[in-house]
Amino acid sequence: MTKKFVAGCILVCIVLVAATVFPVEADDGRFSSCFKNCEQECQADGRGSSFCEMKCDADCGAKEAAAKLNINL
Repeated sequence: MTKKFVAGCILVCIVLVAATVFPVEADDGRFSSCFKNCEQECQADGRGSSFCEMKCDADCGAKEAAAKLNINL
């Protein structure tokens, strides 16, 4: 009986969390265009694709977060 009660409470909590999650707004392609430009420039400098992918993901992710928070980098 107790296991069913706990399982029911957990299920209700999951439903409530799922109902209150707000969809993320689209970034209008800012991240993807930043990433493509950064990756092309990085690979043109002779660096490997793995390095460029990690670098550009971090750089463009930071720029996207700053734009959402209205912070100038």
